[in-house]
Order: sequence, then C-alpha cells, then structure tokens
Amino acid sequence: MPVDLVVRNCTIVTPDGQTGPNAGVAVDDGKIVAVSEDDQLPDADEVIDADGAYLAPGVIDCHIHNRSPGLEYKEDWETATRAAAAGGVTTVVGMPNTDPIIDRPEYLQTKFDLGEENALVDFQAYAVITSDNLDQIKGLDETGVIGYKVFLGTTIGAIPPPNDGELLEAMGKVAETGKRLGFHEENDQILTHLAEKFQAEGKNDPIHHSWSRPPITERESISRTMLFAEEMGTKIHMFHLSCGTGAQLVRDGKARDLDVTAETMPHYLWFTEDVMNEKGNVARIQPPIRDEEERDILWDEVLDEDGGIDCIATDHSPHTDEEKGMDDPFKNTWEVISGFVGLETEIPAMLTFVNDGKMSLEKWIEMHSTRPAQIWGMYPEKGSLQIGTDADFTIFDLDREWTLEDRHTLHSKNTVTPFEGESFTGKATKTIVRGELVYDEDQDVVGEPGFGTRVDVDDIDNDYGEPPEERKETELDKAY
Repeated sequence: MPVDLVVRNCTIVTPDGQTGPNAGVAVDDGKIVAVSEDDQLPDADEVIDADGAYLAPGVIDCHIHNRSPGLEYKEDWETATRAAAAGGVTTVVGMPNTDPIIDRPEYLQTKFDLGEENALVDFQAYAVITSDNLDQIKGLDETGVIGYKVFLGTTIGAIPPPNDGELLEAMGKVAETGKRLGFHEENDQILTHLAEKFQAEGKNDPIHHSWSRPPITERESISRTMLFAEEMGTKIHMFHLSCGTGAQLVRDGKARDLDVTAETMPHYLWFTEDVMNEKGNVARIQPPIRDEEERDILWDEVLDEDGGIDCIATDHSPHTDEEKGMDDPFKNTWEVISGFVGLETEIPAMLTFVNDGKMSLEKWIEMHSTRPAQIWGMYPEKGSLQIGTDADFTIFDLDREWTLEDRHTLHSKNTVTPFEGESFTGKATKTIVRGELVYDEDQDVVGEPGFGTRVDVDDIDNDYGEPPEERKETELDKAY
C-alpha cells in the first residue's frame, strides 16, 4: 500500500551529516516512515521532486511576537505563520507581551485557541511572570505552556519586572515544574537612567538609543539570573542575546554545570551598530545591535562547540510604519518603537553565512532546528528526522542569489526590516508541516489557516516538564 507522501531527489542535512544527493523521505499520516536513498523509498500517493535541493528537519523559531490576542493590528497568528511558512519555518513560539499579557491560564488558553483557529504552521507560547502572578505558575504549567519569561528590562508593553525577592520565589516555583524560564536580560535601572540622561542632553539620534542600552545591561542581568538559578535549581534561557561578552558569561555558566541556554539572532550576526547611522530607526531593537568587537566575540561563541550560544531565533516584532517612524527613519529616536520582522529573512541570512564559510550546514541546522527543540521540550517530535516523528521539512536552495528589494513582498501584516536592500545566497523553496506542503515558491503559500496545531510538550517522550527528583536545600527554603 502506498504511503501518503514521498519527497525525493534531495540532499538530506542533519546535525550529524549529509545524505544524498539522491535521497528522500517518506511520510504517512503526518509522520516520517523512511529516510533513505531514492531507490529504496516506497510508492506514494503524492511525490514531491525537490529538484536537487537540500532537505532539513523543519526550522524552529522559538522567539516571535505574533501579537495575538489584542494587538492584531500589528500581526496575528495567521499573518505571522503565513510569513513563517514562506520563510521555511515549520514551528514558532509566541511571546506573552500581548493584550492582555499572557499571565493567567485562561489567557494562555485563549492564545492557544486563536492559534488552533488561525495558524498555518505548528506553534507554542510562553507565559510571563510578574510581581502579580506567582500563584499562577503551576496553573500555566498545567495548561500546557512551553516555558516562562521575565522581562528584566523595559520593552514593548512596559511590563514591570518582579523584584529580586519575587524573582527568586518564582524561579523556585518554575523549577518545580521542570520547565525553563527565559529572560529579557537587560538591567532596567541602567537603561532607564541612560535613556533619561540622553533625552535631557538632546541626544536623540537612532544611535543614541543603542548607546543607552550598553552591553553591561545584559552582562549584569545574565550574571544575576545565573546566580539565582544556581541557588534555586532552575533551568534558564537568555532570549535575544546581542553581545559577545554576555555570551561568554553564559559559556562560563555552562562550565559550572548550570542548565543555562541562550539564543542570538541573524541581525546581531549580520549588522553592526553602524546600521543605525545607515538605516536609522528601521534597525532600532531591544537589545540593540552592537559594535564590531562585540559582534566578533558573539560569532566566536556561536561557533565554539562549548560556546555560550545554543540556538538561532529572530525576535520577529512587527509594528506599523507609523509606529516605526517610516516617514523619517532618522527622526527623534525616543518617539519611535523598537522591533522589526524577521521570519522570512532568517534562513536566507543563515544560509548566506554558510556560503561565506562562517559555519557549516550541519552547525546551522543544529542551532536552528535541533537545539531549539531540545531546549524547549519539543525534541524529538520536532527538530529531528527520526522515524515516527512529525514530518516537518525545510527544503532550500543553497545557491540561490537574490536581494530583498521590496519589503512589501513579505507576508507579515507589517513589514519594516533592516534587511530590505540586503543580498543573500540561499532561500527556502518548500515548507512541509506534518507531511503537508504549506509553501512552494512556485505557488506561494498554499497552507490553510487552522492547519497549524499546538505542540504538546507535555505529551512528548522526554524529560522536559518533569519536576526534578530532588533539589538541594537552600537557606531560602525557610522563606519560600
């Protein structure tokens, strides 16, 4: 009896190596049933000829702002996942600074329900921890949250951070769930002081926003949260790490056997802070893009096998042209919002690095598929090509040379990006989620809203979400 789908005539890439060029995969009922040479694949109801392209386990973006619920004028589940499909991304994880913020089980369930109704690719979501919801951590876990986030630095939504006592208590409660707590790791007092000082001094250029949030804001927060995690036994993650010296601290924490992970973004690896003088507030983001020295150190931490960076994501952050000040990209930076889109440029940027010899294909797939899945409890269902797991594939042309000439061709609801005008080598050509083609460059997006589904990390056979068997007692146990 034929299987549902066979993809043939490709080179298969995993972190362990390459198979091909005449290789393929077979899929039945949404699951992988064979990975082999073409002549060993079974008959199928549908055959996709990859035309010599590469096939990898589906790319995962574990840091996007899809803006739903409440801020759908910026983006929603459908438009964000449409962009993901067009960009070759098969799974996304949404951030909690929405309206309302995702700090209660019922709000998390609303975000999940909206995803089930509207998403084109698979998804999950984080919940936020504030001073006001320490009693909700267990309920959020039981509702199926993938992990938690604390905003230590002021950002979109102006969610105030918990104080250090509350943070320690929260970390203990998260440790009991077995799930991971991530941070927007910027020291709020430093950045607020510098922003107020710069504004009082009339320092209003785009570069001044970057300089108001120096690397010390990240390094302090990384050091503090690792110290707290060591005390409380919490698994922690550093979101959107921008500076190499911060990544070095994460590496040092790993050497102390802390369960600490970190991500960085293509824009931190591609640009330096000079982009603020070249493209203005278009490139305004938090944390900001750093200088060349910090970028070079960041690259070292990405490439070092024992380095401080584990995975790649985007911080995909859509805002309207008006919010981004697109009428004048060099206007007073304090009147402009931070963030830009990235779902359709992350794979081309990373493939360009591969073509430039900065990293291997295998290293890229490890950081953009396998490691995000492992860090957030989705592996091996996501991020692998193991038999019996979800048939999520990113198919790409490694040699395609192209330029993003017009950002309005992107699929997000809002499209501001500093990658407009940049040239790439490499592009996703097909995206397959659980055995269904959701994007084909010849047909554009072909997936249907509502096909995407929540990744149930509590139902995947791994130890993520299992409370630790034992945790060392600390002096804080008497208080908490």
